[in-house]
Amino acid sequence: MDFSSKFLENAVYEVSQLPGIGKRTALRLVLHLLKQPERQTEELTNALNLLRTQVVYCKSCHNISDTEVCEICASPKRDKSLVCVVEDVRDVMAIENTSQYKGLYHVLGGKISPMEGVGPQDLTIGSLVRKVKEGEVSELIFALSSTMEGDTTNFYIYKQLEGLAVKTSTIARGIAVGDELEYADEVTLGRSILNRVPFENSIKAN
Repeated sequence: MDFSSKFLENAVYEVSQLPGIGKRTALRLVLHLLKQPERQTEELTNALNLLRTQVVYCKSCHNISDTEVCEICASPKRDKSLVCVVEDVRDVMAIENTSQYKGLYHVLGGKISPMEGVGPQDLTIGSLVRKVKEGEVSELIFALSSTMEGDTTNFYIYKQLEGLAVKTSTIARGIAVGDELEYADEVTLGRSILNRVPFENSIKAN
């Protein structure tokens, strides 16, 4: 792809590094920005700068937040004895959109995947176990996607919790095997949370 401007080429290259965006789509987006009022481009730049410099991870659940403790963890209306274990922040958003869940979350930051070089030490499993040991959590809901990596991660955490006074459950399989949570419709996901089953049952089913 030939460019008449190095600035244009650099901008297209940077945009094309985003997931799912090729060079042609990046070029279309960059040319669109060039046609917009300068103020709009400045606002986009400012929003991205703030994203990088001001956004933090909640020290309790590891969700993306503007403050040290996120709004969900800080809310007095949430059931602090109930914790839903998810892979990433997109799953928190998906479950929140159902308006069916009133507990807290724990964001692992991924799933155990030896093929991709991701082990338990790369996730926030340690802080989850510590949270349970502190005694405030009475139930953990495993809400990872029903893939081999998701099931492996669920089982690993389950084994780490052996002997601790905590109930473990998993979302009902209204979510098809292999599906990612973020793509599930809100009604199905909401029902899967409400109709969760004991984790031990899901082990026997497998």
